[in-house]
Amino acid sequence: MPALRVFDRDWSSSLLIDEEVTPIYDFVSNVFGNLVSGMSVSTLSRLVCCALILGLPASLPAVDSGSAILHTQGSVWVNGSEAPDATAIFPGDLLETKPGFAATLNADGSTALIQPESIVRFQGDLLVLEHGSVSVGTSKAMRVKVNCLTVVPVLTQWTQYDVSDVSGRVLVAARKNDAKIDREGSRAKISKGPETDSGAIVHEGEQATREESEVCGAPQGPATAGHVLNPKWIAAGAAGGGILTWLLLHGGPSHPPISSSKP
Repeated sequence: MPALRVFDRDWSSSLLIDEEVTPIYDFVSNVFGNLVSGMSVSTLSRLVCCALILGLPASLPAVDSGSAILHTQGSVWVNGSEAPDATAIFPGDLLETKPGFAATLNADGSTALIQPESIVRFQGDLLVLEHGSVSVGTSKAMRVKVNCLTVVPVLTQWTQYDVSDVSGRVLVAARKNDAKIDREGSRAKISKGPETDSGAIVHEGEQATREESEVCGAPQGPATAGHVLNPKWIAAGAAGGGILTWLLLHGGPSHPPISSSKP
């Protein structure tokens, strides 16, 4: 049997110039390179920014620097202006709900229901209740402050409690787990109830009331910064007014008459 002869064929020589295969990476570079080169720098930067914004999660604003998201169906005001639904709230913002309308505040690990006709100042993990009622559910130990009283969850577990401040009476109700009432200063004695070294405990399913005037003292008058007169200035003004009155009554010091011979 004759031996088989194997011929090595140079396949590259059989390809025509027009049939040359273009590598994948050259194709991508040619297509997208031409596309990018046809755009201005500003247009390209806008497209990149839009892609980054669309890629951000919707809940990111609520995590930023102790902020929260306010959900409302209308008639809820933030810093004196009516707020739309899903409004970002930041520390220091003042929230006010009108009659018949409530609002929900969603923060990191906490939710607060602000009842109608309430005024609350948001301070991150602290709600300053100036009037009305709030219901808090938190696993991050969100607190509620009313004047000199601060309601704090006892445990780091999920805790639900209500706080109301109407007509000078503070009511605290523990719905899930216990809450503690801390008092600033020592101007008055807290009424009888379960006490600890740092405050009064309100157990789950129980409630406690505090008379704001008895616990925190007489409420201070509205601040009038810039309009309060110093007693020293009042005394100086009275003295100056007396001198002016004396001068008017006595005509002041006498002056010699003008002579016709002297100009």
